[in-house]
Amino acid sequence: MKKSFTIFLLFISLIVSAQKVGRDVTDFVSKPKLGGYFIGKYSYTSQDGAHGGDGFAQRFTRAYIDGTILTDFKYRIQVQLGNASFHMKDYYLEWARFNEFQVKVGQYKRAFTFENPYNPWDVGFGDYSQVVSKLAGLGDRNGEAASCGGRDQGLQIQGDLFPSGYDQHRYLHYQFQLMNGQGINSGDFNGNKDLLGTLQFQPIKGLWIGAFGWIGKYTSNDITVDRKRWAVSAKLERDGWSGRIEYARSKGYKISDYDKTTDSFTGRDLADGWYATIGIPFTDWLKVYAKYDAYRDRAEFSTMRTMYTVAPNFQLHKNLMFQLQYNYVVDKTTGDDQRYNEIWAEAYVRF
Repeated sequence: MKKSFTIFLLFISLIVSAQKVGRDVTDFVSKPKLGGYFIGKYSYTSQDGAHGGDGFAQRFTRAYIDGTILTDFKYRIQVQLGNASFHMKDYYLEWARFNEFQVKVGQYKRAFTFENPYNPWDVGFGDYSQVVSKLAGLGDRNGEAASCGGRDQGLQIQGDLFPSGYDQHRYLHYQFQLMNGQGINSGDFNGNKDLLGTLQFQPIKGLWIGAFGWIGKYTSNDITVDRKRWAVSAKLERDGWSGRIEYARSKGYKISDYDKTTDSFTGRDLADGWYATIGIPFTDWLKVYAKYDAYRDRAEFSTMRTMYTVAPNFQLHKNLMFQLQYNYVVDKTTGDDQRYNEIWAEAYVRF
């Protein structure tokens, strides 16, 4: 009798819970947050044959919506409005009840390098570093389009472990992804899933040391190439100061290396690159970044392209920033003019 009564109480409690949390309940849905930003750019180059650069251009315009459902489920949709075409950037649903274990499904940034997940507002420069652009899927070395923006579709688990007793920062972050491998808005063309992962140690608050790995394949025009990549990195974000240093290496040919006449690949299946950057806050509205940035398309010094960069950022409001950038470029892969200057100017507006 007592057991039956207990089961009856449990049944009643489930009915009551169902009244509070069910598909018809709307009280546990946050008000959607709408926003967006655009970046306008002017660029000049002294390189021979480049006709002075692109001049005035739209870097991109984006809009997004995000919010929560039942408190623990986060969602986000981000689209790119301008440039060549309208397309989806991000869409995902994430169960984030616990700091230690979270699950995300949809389309989002790859877990490879510290810089790739950075918002363009926070990078400090008018573009991502060369090695991040080429080896994290932002106009990938293998042939993936620049519009992918370092994103792919798949499943992710992540978490932050071991809180400090002093300031409650978490000592260890993990992140693992099972992805299509084809970039944004694309199905899986080769039946192979990419595996990406990172372990990051935070010995003191704001200082991270990380290792990244990526195993997968990319297919285009019925040609499949390997992606076997790793990176080691460190970053600092504390009291307005910023610093990042990363090295990444890739094994796998480019799609363009394939020769149909011989049914084989030419060139070399290795590439690597590295960069070091520092951001120094001078006032609450002026922060100056400097960077040394090198990339070798075949992991040889004869294929090395190096950039020495200074970029003051003038953030007059949280939603308004102006950026000037000077690049001195040494590119061993070009013809006679291997040393040239670039000047970029960008305006960032957020709403």
